[in-house]
Amino acid sequence: MHHFEFPPAQLPEDAQALRAEVRAFLAETIATRTPLERAQSWIGFDADFSRRMGERGWIAMTWPKAYGGHERTALHRYVVLEEMLAAGAPVAAHWIADRQSGPTLLRYGSAAQRADILPRIATGQCFFCIGMSEPGSGSDLAAARTRAEPVEGGYRVSGTKLWTTYAHEAHYMILLARTAPGERHEGLSQFLVDMKTPGITVRPIVDIAGAHHFNEVHFEDVFLPADSILGNPGDGWKQVMGELAFERSGPERFLSSFTLLKELVRVLADDPREAAQEAVGRLVAHLIVLRRLSTSVAGMLQAGQDPQLDAAVVKDLGALFEQEIPEIARRLVSGEPSLASTSSFLNVLAYTTLNAPSFSLRGGTREILRGIIARGLGLR
Repeated sequence: MHHFEFPPAQLPEDAQALRAEVRAFLAETIATRTPLERAQSWIGFDADFSRRMGERGWIAMTWPKAYGGHERTALHRYVVLEEMLAAGAPVAAHWIADRQSGPTLLRYGSAAQRADILPRIATGQCFFCIGMSEPGSGSDLAAARTRAEPVEGGYRVSGTKLWTTYAHEAHYMILLARTAPGERHEGLSQFLVDMKTPGITVRPIVDIAGAHHFNEVHFEDVFLPADSILGNPGDGWKQVMGELAFERSGPERFLSSFTLLKELVRVLADDPREAAQEAVGRLVAHLIVLRRLSTSVAGMLQAGQDPQLDAAVVKDLGALFEQEIPEIARRLVSGEPSLASTSSFLNVLAYTTLNAPSFSLRGGTREILRGIIARGLGLR
């Protein structure tokens, strides 16, 4: 049975100097971004910005230098992440590759895969997407039906992946597919897929806010060579669970609505109502607690531990917090939320309200996460 302790993580001595360096960089590079643009948080895509981050050594921070990394700690990386997110920097291009695809390649990739791809991720010039969710299965990854049939020289893949963020911009996908029959968690494998491979079709999905970052990716008899498999055949479930620990634990799990919180504090600065002061105080207190839990998970990753269950708790609590902010903002401030409003508060409120439902879907639905937590506690 798992015990949730969330031991405190001490930031490195040079963390404050690094934080100041990142803030100076952001003050120069994203000064002209509006609050509405900043509200996109880690969904904001700018390939040139990612390249500049790579030049500063702020991608692949914890990876070995042999692969273009910088051998800094997970807590140094955490400082960079939270500064980027709090400022609303457009980090989406490199985000997935840096957060989970690169670490998966480091752990399970062949020597050739690591040498070829990891240095390109580190320079901010190689982007990844996640091939997990499917139509009809969503967060139930064990229900994956995309098949990779063994054929001479490799595998033949057929199936569909859904909600694939920035698949239309990605160079590679890490694909979860069924390679053999078996129980739900058996017979699954992961593959490194070049998105230019013949037979792959990427279809856009426009969200409720009118933006295109989701996609449906269809595989029709796509041939993948034998050396595209990641790790061992049949180990896909175990590998993907490790990948999800990276996906669920970071500060993006409670900072997606941060621009709205800043706008709310700004418009309520001189508001004498006790309800307004109480609401802001409560939100800030929740933010501080979530940051404490999230930095603890970063410390566990740095210590080589496997914080899958702890990360699920952070993800679940973070989504509740992120979704609460637009609801509280609408109650406290009058005015019609609109993306076209001349009020930066009202257009950030409109954007965040439209996107908030996705916060408890991406990276695992609330129901899936709570099932994972319950199993960890021995309750089911």
